[in-house]
Amino acid sequence: MGFHGLVRATEDLDLFIRATPENVEKLRSALRASYEGDPNIDEISSADLLGDYPAVRYVPPTGDLYFDVLTRLGEVASFESIDAEIRDEYGTHIRIATPAALYRMKKGTVRSQDHADAAALRERFNLTDED
Repeated sequence: MGFHGLVRATEDLDLFIRATPENVEKLRSALRASYEGDPNIDEISSADLLGDYPAVRYVPPTGDLYFDVLTRLGEVASFESIDAEIRDEYGTHIRIATPAALYRMKKGTVRSQDHADAAALRERFNLTDED
């Protein structure tokens, strides 16, 4: 949401990764580079992210932000199926869900925050239920 100019107070970052053991290892390597010495990183496993409920929550030692890492969201979304755009941020290419993709993921959930996010996306980007 923040990449699209809709900033709201949040304590998490949702990351979708392609469901391969190699990508899970890349994720662990990236987290180790940022949070050196945290043994909890080693608990993130391919089995968790490639299994029936493919999501893990990583909370770094600082505790001020957490990461929800997913390989798919039920049948609604996966790394491969989410409409995305590529952004260059400080020399790093980042794949970001489009506003319409975020809207589709959020509009039908049970969480009130997701409903508010969907409404903000709909208004800001003139989206319809067909988007």
